[in-house]
Amino acid sequence: MRSDNIKQGIERAPHRSLLRALGVCSEDFGKPFIGVVNSFNEVVPGHIHLRSIAEAVKEGIRSKGGVPFEFNTIGICDGIAMNHPGMKYSLPSRELIADSVEIMVEAHQFDALVFIPNCDKIIPGMLMAAVRLNLPSVFISGGPMLAGRMNQDGKARIVDLTSVFSAVGSVVSKTMSETELEEIEIAACPGCGSCSGMYTANTMNCLTEVLGMALPGNGTIPAVDSRRAVLAMQAGKQIMAVLENNLLPRDIITKDSIANAFAVDVALGGSTNSVLHLVAIAHEAGMDFPLTLVNDISQRVPHICKLSPASDVHIEDLDLAGGIPAVMNEIANFLNGKCKTVSLMQVSSIAKKGKVRNRDVIRSLSDPYSKTGGLAILFGNLAPEGAVVKSGAVAPEMMVHEGPARVFENEEDATKGIMKGDIKKGDVIVIRYEGPKGGPGMREMLTPTSLLSGMRLDNDVALVTDGRFSGGTKGAAVGHVAPEAADRGPIAVVKSGDIISINIPSCKLELKVSDAEIKERLSRLPEYKSSIKTGYLRRYIENVGSASTGAVFAR
Repeated sequence: MRSDNIKQGIERAPHRSLLRALGVCSEDFGKPFIGVVNSFNEVVPGHIHLRSIAEAVKEGIRSKGGVPFEFNTIGICDGIAMNHPGMKYSLPSRELIADSVEIMVEAHQFDALVFIPNCDKIIPGMLMAAVRLNLPSVFISGGPMLAGRMNQDGKARIVDLTSVFSAVGSVVSKTMSETELEEIEIAACPGCGSCSGMYTANTMNCLTEVLGMALPGNGTIPAVDSRRAVLAMQAGKQIMAVLENNLLPRDIITKDSIANAFAVDVALGGSTNSVLHLVAIAHEAGMDFPLTLVNDISQRVPHICKLSPASDVHIEDLDLAGGIPAVMNEIANFLNGKCKTVSLMQVSSIAKKGKVRNRDVIRSLSDPYSKTGGLAILFGNLAPEGAVVKSGAVAPEMMVHEGPARVFENEEDATKGIMKGDIKKGDVIVIRYEGPKGGPGMREMLTPTSLLSGMRLDNDVALVTDGRFSGGTKGAAVGHVAPEAADRGPIAVVKSGDIISINIPSCKLELKVSDAEIKERLSRLPEYKSSIKTGYLRRYIENVGSASTGAVFAR
């Protein structure tokens, strides 16, 4: 066993002495040592309950003859970090999580790993670590939060976090009172779990199932459901079987399984951030997954689920409708069924067991929301390396839009402009210098998009940025524009009044300016210099790559 490096032989007596101080007994030295990678903290609602998940995992490990050792990673709540300097640290935390797991696992020589993530950057960070370390691994998330419920004007209403963000815009536009806003605020997040819609966290937890790194139910069983604790114990037991079979992450995460994940992603209309993260995971596995392949998949796979923020349907409803196995069953012809999973079954076997229980939640292929998937990659002279849009959350009238640019150099200025009423119907808001380097950290723009929604402008105004969007964003919001402004991408030379054309069905994002004019403007563009000179963000700026390749560090 790998853990023999810290427990076998007379020269390891000092190591054993330290391990005995933890409560390890003599008979344990002949058993596998299993690392339990927990992201529990008391800051993130999605993570506040992960101690109990870890206890169930450890009980499962012990029941099958393993010795569990729990350690923690950091975890950021993107909602709390939103719309202030803290969001600069969200995406960068992904790399730090992967690195910290590598350090702990290599230093202590575990034989296998169980990962317990739940929220946005923790899931991909842990998946990147799993692929990098390539040790037998199983993932078990903390599960989604239930949607909030309230009575308003005598009517029952379902609310979630995006309801709160949108309500702020309604207050700004004077169509809602601050008292009504507070009522929504109190009701929207009723307890622990990852925020209740098909936002980034739940998208990634669902896709971890599809990738084959988690057991069925990982993405959709609610955090407060007793089945979540049962699944956690099963995950603890299953890691021992995965270890016995020497099934490794790189046996599971392949180009085919990444394609499977994107197929389910576009069927669900998942978060745009999934593109960034799946490409980064592929990079860690040593393979390229160009963005053009995402469009190829999206052109073939219909959009059959529409969840919040695109509707009032939530993850708990998807779970009752059959969960991810049911979605996989519906689109089975678009999946590579031979891909391996930690259940020790092939993808085809899991899909066959899936059963759709509610056609209002999971539509048939003959009755999709659209014949193409709910995500699209746009290319053109404004985004030569690509840009991402959640097409499943765009109003039909905004699928093709052309309008004058309203340029802002950062999110704060854009937010002020929207709140002051400076934006007119038909405008295309451009927010730049918010990319991986320019932000730095590629901040999410949920506040501007939610303000537009709350002010009822999301069906008339588009937003284009080299930053990111929350999974909770809806509307014609085009993000991840690459190259970013800080890398002298064309978005850096857009002028207010320039006409921008967005054609989502044709996957086009164009600046209606001649190539010669763009080239001339770029030649006059001064070199970008960040004001950040020290700390982790400085190191991040120096190492991070383009969003088009996952915003990963150079190998």
